[in-house]
Amino acid sequence: MSEGVDTVGLDTPPRLAVDRLLDDRETRIIVCCGSGGVGKTTTAAALGVRAAGRGRKAVVLTIDPARRLAQSMGIDSLDNTPRKVDSVGADGGELHAMMLDMKRTFDEIVEAHADGERARAILANPFYQSLSAGFAGTQEYMAMEKLGQLRARDDWDLIIVDTPPSRSALDFLDAPKRLGSFLDGKFIRVLMAPAKVGGRAGMKFLNVGMSMMTGTLSKLMGASLLKDVQTFVAAMDTMFGGFRTRADATFRLLQAPGTAFLVVAAPEPDALREAAYFVERLAAERMPLAGLVLNRVHESGADQLSAERALAAAENLEEGGIVDQESGKAGLRDAAAEAAEAPAGTPETGSPSAARDTAEVDTHDVHGTHDADGSHDARDPYDENAETDENGAHAADGAITVDVITAGLLRLHAERMQVIARERRTRDRFTSLHPEVAVTEVAALPGDVHDLAGLRAIGERLAAGVPAGA
Repeated sequence: MSEGVDTVGLDTPPRLAVDRLLDDRETRIIVCCGSGGVGKTTTAAALGVRAAGRGRKAVVLTIDPARRLAQSMGIDSLDNTPRKVDSVGADGGELHAMMLDMKRTFDEIVEAHADGERARAILANPFYQSLSAGFAGTQEYMAMEKLGQLRARDDWDLIIVDTPPSRSALDFLDAPKRLGSFLDGKFIRVLMAPAKVGGRAGMKFLNVGMSMMTGTLSKLMGASLLKDVQTFVAAMDTMFGGFRTRADATFRLLQAPGTAFLVVAAPEPDALREAAYFVERLAAERMPLAGLVLNRVHESGADQLSAERALAAAENLEEGGIVDQESGKAGLRDAAAEAAEAPAGTPETGSPSAARDTAEVDTHDVHGTHDADGSHDARDPYDENAETDENGAHAADGAITVDVITAGLLRLHAERMQVIARERRTRDRFTSLHPEVAVTEVAALPGDVHDLAGLRAIGERLAAGVPAGA
């Protein structure tokens, strides 16, 4: 049995034991992956806070344009340098946090692998500036570059990575390979050819062999852009092989023992579909999957009242009926009419009017006041604006308002129960396809996480989560 997993039974998937995963000193890298908008950043931050509280020296690498992580941890801002989070950690544990600066990371690679003059030429090149700022796949590639740098420093015994908010979770694995292939591919080598061939032979090759292609590229890209690309390629000549080499090395690091992937998803069809694809891809790439974090799961403390019963009760109230009355939906107005037609005196025991009068007496005893002569004032002492009739009874509008409010609450509960049922069906489809995947469920919080207390609460829910179907 792998670390971080508890078995539950044959009919339910294993439970993801988050604390056991964090306590395992052999675990050096945790990668939180999944589609966008499922809570990866919050999960990564909560894991870091909890790990530091259990004695680990952890660093959280996030790629979050909303910058919520810095605010939650009480840091003014995050940048490409890890910053220590105060008031977090126990038993020697510490927490550092950083936000990937994609362009700065690319600049650091250039500065580290090129001499000063060439590095300055590359950094000033317009094509490089566009590539480093937003070329497709650059963010994912630089995230893996930064992960490799952090692991090589060996300053932390646990690195938690919040993967980029890509359209697809698979982009984190695919994009670095695509960018590496581009930077070391045939197109780049063709553009490098004129720079590599010198003298008259080189000029002849450029004029004859490249003239048609260059003309075509100039039309497609523009002459100025093509020149910038060729200048960039010439300056980067000695570095291209290193991009693919480093990407491959980081890819192997993700496959190695000591790395654990956590797939984060919400109990929604699209998110769990992406999670299923990612689980299958990790298996195909032989990458270690720790389990699934099912985030923002709804629950109810009154789940014994089904949606159907709640809706039926709401309809009964809205139609002016009395719930569970033996004679059917006898309206409140009918009961009032019977009371008006009944002869004066003590009402017959067991009649609707008797029940109403009894309820009124009970209400008076609780909320009313007695005058000096023993007469009863039915006004609510806490409601100075309560309207009363000549007999001291509450106006009918109060009862109608209570019914409307009660019916609204019943319908709200029915909607919640329907959401819970839908989430469970979606979750069960995933677990039926992947029964071997350990699961922890994190109940939805009433509001956003915006401080360390909120992150600690999420960490506790991660550790205490129950497996799907339990």
